[in-house]
Amino acid sequence: MAATRRLIIACLATTACLLALPAVSGAAKPLWLCKPGLADNPCEPKLTTTLLSPTGQELGTEKVKQAKRRRVDCFYVYPTVTEGPELQAPLEVVPVLRSVALYQAARFSQRCRVFAPVYRQLTLSGIAGEGASLELLETAYADVRNAWRNYLKKHNKGRGVVLLGHSQGSIHLIRLVAEEIDPKRKLRRKLLSALLLGWNVTVAEGRDSGGDFDRVDACRSKKQLGCVVAFSTYNAPVPDGAPFGRTSRPGLEVLCANPAALGGGSAPLDTIHPSEPFAPGTIAGGSAALGLTTPPVSTPWVEYRGAYSGQCSSADDANVLQIAGAPGAPRLNAVPPTWGLHLVDVNIALGDLVGLVRKQAKRFAKKRG
Repeated sequence: MAATRRLIIACLATTACLLALPAVSGAAKPLWLCKPGLADNPCEPKLTTTLLSPTGQELGTEKVKQAKRRRVDCFYVYPTVTEGPELQAPLEVVPVLRSVALYQAARFSQRCRVFAPVYRQLTLSGIAGEGASLELLETAYADVRNAWRNYLKKHNKGRGVVLLGHSQGSIHLIRLVAEEIDPKRKLRRKLLSALLLGWNVTVAEGRDSGGDFDRVDACRSKKQLGCVVAFSTYNAPVPDGAPFGRTSRPGLEVLCANPAALGGGSAPLDTIHPSEPFAPGTIAGGSAALGLTTPPVSTPWVEYRGAYSGQCSSADDANVLQIAGAPGAPRLNAVPPTWGLHLVDVNIALGDLVGLVRKQAKRFAKKRG
């Protein structure tokens, strides 16, 4: 069993291994966590936001509204959030899924219609516990792929699309891009960007492609379409044994693209997260554990502008987004230490990511006429 666990963890880090897994039959009929028109949709909340200084002082309230015409869609695949002894998550909408969709995907509803499938993900036990198997990993991916194909067939109707994933969600989307989008010009033309956070997207050393993808390059400008943004966040030297920022594949390196400064350098980050606590009692409720505190506010969202800055770094032989706090900003803690700030990868720069989608959506509409 220990050998199987090591094989799964090694395979998760290598797209070539994922592509070689045998296909499974019987992918589940899509069940949507978020979809336009869905009752009680966690990805369509009110967006009113309290603006905070780095020290937590209220600076005012902003009434954020959806764009009148959302011309593009976002396809979101959530991270590992299922705990307990089971190896594979059930195909059902449970509170922790609603929480993670609110935290990571809902803010994008300003600019895109959000589609988020439920999938039979590997649980924490499924990744590292007794009885884990590569077949479970393939089943999870088959659910994601089936939902993607269903979305294209029934809902896309020629619209542009943003892929959004984190952690295990990014693992499955990396494979989806490699198999379903990168080789097909028609689908590449639909892609605004792939925001694949909290996992290791690889590129050829010194280049913006040539690793996991041949034709989908790194995003290096907000005017660029059909590109990928990827990073993992740390606020200290990357320790030995860290799962992010390094690859053992010869000739490749891990991509870091800072959404606040795609061309390089350091820039202030626009940090946004809900004021509602994450699903209680779950490991995924990372904002509070990491120290990203929420003062008592009357709005459903809080936004720290300039409390943190970020810059891609290759120190310690690891390509990651290094975060620095402004004076008085909440001090962030690595939980666990080798993961860095993994649990807030999305929210630490959520405003920048949504802003990038806004610019890309305008660019896409202009190109399509």
